[in-house]
Amino acid sequence: MTLRTHGVRRAGSAALDLASVACGRFDGFWEFNLNAWDTAAGILILEEAGGNVTGFQGQALEITDRDVVASNGVIHSELLHEFDEVFAGRGLEPLPDPREYKK
Repeated sequence: MTLRTHGVRRAGSAALDLASVACGRFDGFWEFNLNAWDTAAGILILEEAGGNVTGFQGQALEITDRDVVASNGVIHSELLHEFDEVFAGRGLEPLPDPREYKK
């Protein structure tokens, strides 16, 4: 995903990252293997702000779900599509070789 974005940032707290999506600081957020206490407050804030929060297949999120995709709502379908591609093993170009940049 990093190669398909203009940058990936993490504050270290899922709830804070979700709040950052809610206020427009971030466009999207995703994470695996979270617990309800990591996300519950941030999900509520984001949904109240009009954002979207689902699982990686686009399904409605249950409090017990451990994997989260969130967005400002505008890019949600594109974000889910990119994850579908990655999980299917499509479009996985090798990472750029740093020696090429040296030239």
